Amino acid sequence: YTLDEQPAASRPLTFVFNGGPGSASVWLHLGALGPYRVKMQDEGWMPAPPYQLVPNEHTWLDLTDLVFIDPVGTGYSRAVKAEDSKKYWNLEADFESVGEFIRLYLTRYERWSSPLLLAGESYGTTRAAGLAAHLFDKGIALNGVVLISTVLNFQTLAFERGNDLPYTLFLPTYTATAWYHHKLNDELQNRPLREVLAEVEAWAENVYTMALAKGDRLTEEGRAALVEKLAQYTGLKPQYVEQSKLRINPARFFKEILRDENRTVGRLDSRFIGRDALAIGDFPEFDPAMTAITPPYTAMINDYVRSQLKYETDLPYETISYKANGDWEWERGKFPDTSEPLRSAFARNPFMHAFLAMGLYDLATPHFATLYTLDHMDFDPALRSHVHVADYEAGHMLYLDVVQLAKLKADIAEFMSQALP
Repeated sequence: YTLDEQPAASRPLTFVFNGGPGSASVWLHLGALGPYRVKMQDEGWMPAPPYQLVPNEHTWLDLTDLVFIDPVGTGYSRAVKAEDSKKYWNLEADFESVGEFIRLYLTRYERWSSPLLLAGESYGTTRAAGLAAHLFDKGIALNGVVLISTVLNFQTLAFERGNDLPYTLFLPTYTATAWYHHKLNDELQNRPLREVLAEVEAWAENVYTMALAKGDRLTEEGRAALVEKLAQYTGLKPQYVEQSKLRINPARFFKEILRDENRTVGRLDSRFIGRDALAIGDFPEFDPAMTAITPPYTAMINDYVRSQLKYETDLPYETISYKANGDWEWERGKFPDTSEPLRSAFARNPFMHAFLAMGLYDLATPHFATLYTLDHMDFDPALRSHVHVADYEAGHMLYLDVVQLAKLKADIAEFMSQALP
């Protein structure tokens, strides 16, 4: 989407992609940034079909031109030879292919003199951080990167034996979820959410982390105190916390927090609730947040490209390619981490700015994990003011909530006023 007859040097250009890996850009396209958005219920719940597109009063088009990228295997993008698809499905190949698309776009549409930004969501933030350094290596400097629901260091999300870090970083979002569903005690429940979160975050950093580090050396007295606090901050029963060895896995939390009501909560947005066939079991049958958004967005992107963009094809539009996701080749023996490429890009390009948006009910990429990553990137103190952070009372796709969508647009407008010349 471009504004006609504008000098390239005066019109910003933003390249946009979602995450997965394996996701098309439809979510940011028809959910937040583009000229139209899928009409959901006000807090993001799924409406009854048939679905509708409505003008997006919070589009970014008054601020920047927009190029939505569907990487190979997503949307309508396909490798020339199907058997070659997997060559694109790893971090370095992803940076290379998307980076080459950006270079070609700048060349073919004469946009080398435009202010440039990237905007990514979820794994798209991983990609954006890596691209910031990759593009700089190619002589392409960015004015800004927008990271929505960020994951740069995957150690913060990996619930693996011997890695206790995520248990600490997910705890505040467990608290937010319990607060939203009225599962906390009266003293916590009656306080403002952010006040409660500040208390929990301080305890998680200063007490919980140290207790987990002790492992089997933790005393019975220390264990009992930890069980009491974790039960208080999560809304879970003390016995469950004790039997979990003080470590609450999110997949189990989805099932456990509303078990007495035979309900589950969402991973992408823990405000969303589902119902399994059986109340027993460790894990939910599905993510109620993901199932709420897939049909409306799938229907509307297929309608939009045909009825308004006049593009005809019999190919399926892959909103999420589970094949790309499942076949993605992660480097073995280490956690993926693009926080260092982002730091490097800042060090070499001190004019760049970053904006990070975090949903307080996001149990895919929790806000406390984002803050932890930022605090361990060793930014030049002189450039720390170039990093802008905002939280939203919503989930992973925080723009589904129309109030938070409006807030995001206002925050982005302020960010661009500082990041752009």
